[in-house]
Amino acid sequence: MDHKFKIALDIGPLAVFFLAYKFAGVYAATVAIMLATFLSLSITYCLEKKISPMPLISGIVIAIFGMLTIIFHNEEFIKMKPTMVNIIFASILLGGLYFKRPLLKYALGSALVLSDKGWEVLSLRWGLFFLFLAGLNEFIWRNFPTDFWVNFKVFGMLTLTMVFSLLQLPLIKKYGRND
Repeated sequence: MDHKFKIALDIGPLAVFFLAYKFAGVYAATVAIMLATFLSLSITYCLEKKISPMPLISGIVIAIFGMLTIIFHNEEFIKMKPTMVNIIFASILLGGLYFKRPLLKYALGSALVLSDKGWEVLSLRWGLFFLFLAGLNEFIWRNFPTDFWVNFKVFGMLTLTMVFSLLQLPLIKKYGRND
């Protein structure tokens, strides 16, 4: 699949959420992100005949927390969704390290070639970063208005993730292998 198209499929649901929120509010945005995520995962599956674990887990959590938001007409559920996704990802990565299996290697192994030590360090960093994002999301949605939380979710988390990713380049260079 074309790289730009893949990025559009990954970021598209977030953009749909943001626009729906701005024009129709949090409940419409919740339905919109659920539908956009389902569409994105469906297109990905049709083109690649598989769905990577991270988007699949995120999609399942969006479906669960989105339905809870709509059924109970309570926006707190959709605000908790990023916390849950980040805790799940952190648990997977840190749990893998506990059992001496850097699971990030299986998710990114086709994109990166690192030594075992590199995978361990990268998995630890990402696991801790996901915990940081979970805590930050909890702090923001509990202490700021919904408008602020939406902007943080769309722009803040994305920016923090991109900056954190770029900060991993020296580690990737240090532990990269040319097998």
